Amino acid sequence: MKKIGILFLMFIFTTISFSQNSEEAKNLLDEVSLKMSAYNNMTINFSQTLSNEDAGIMAGDEPAIRGKIALQGEKYNLNYLGNQFIFDGKKLYVINNDEKEITINDGDMSGDDGFIYPSKLLTFYKEGYTFSMGNLTNVNGRKIQFVTLNPINSNSDIVKVELAIDAKTKHIYKLLQTGSNGSKTTFTINEFKSNQQLPQNFFFFDQEKFKKLNFTID
Repeated sequence: MKKIGILFLMFIFTTISFSQNSEEAKNLLDEVSLKMSAYNNMTINFSQTLSNEDAGIMAGDEPAIRGKIALQGEKYNLNYLGNQFIFDGKKLYVINNDEKEITINDGDMSGDDGFIYPSKLLTFYKEGYTFSMGNLTNVNGRKIQFVTLNPINSNSDIVKVELAIDAKTKHIYKLLQTGSNGSKTTFTINEFKSNQQLPQNFFFFDQEKFKKLNFTID
């Protein structure tokens, strides 16, 4: 009986500890989201790398993909993979400069492909994940707190997400995403600026401008 009682107490303490750890992680993410979303706008220069050891793609084999995004509320202007994405809060305009084609969609990027886009950084965690605090590490003199997110849906294309957060500024520094196919995507914020002077029509799609440039608009 004593052994059963001790095991029961260990289970209770472990459950309480896990619950507190999960709540601490959730509170930190909420704090980060609240602080970063309070800015009038944000501009972020980022780099993205991909590896998949099962497929023979090792970290560093391919050069990093670089991009830039400006966010203001729900609106954003993103340059990524040679394309420009403008979301004005209602419609998403995907501008392919190489093919001179523009696709117009109702609503934001869906994320159905299992990728966490830069525009989703402050909100993606709010549904479908459990949380736990990870390691606190030192990166070039900065204290970086890791938070691990695990999808609730066992059939998710994402196995695990790790967010690296600057413990001082409460800004996101890095996102590491592990896919169900073994791929590992690392998204790193190389430069972050807030409350910048942006052009008045920065989140506006100028259809007449692209018509004059002979773009095809779907």
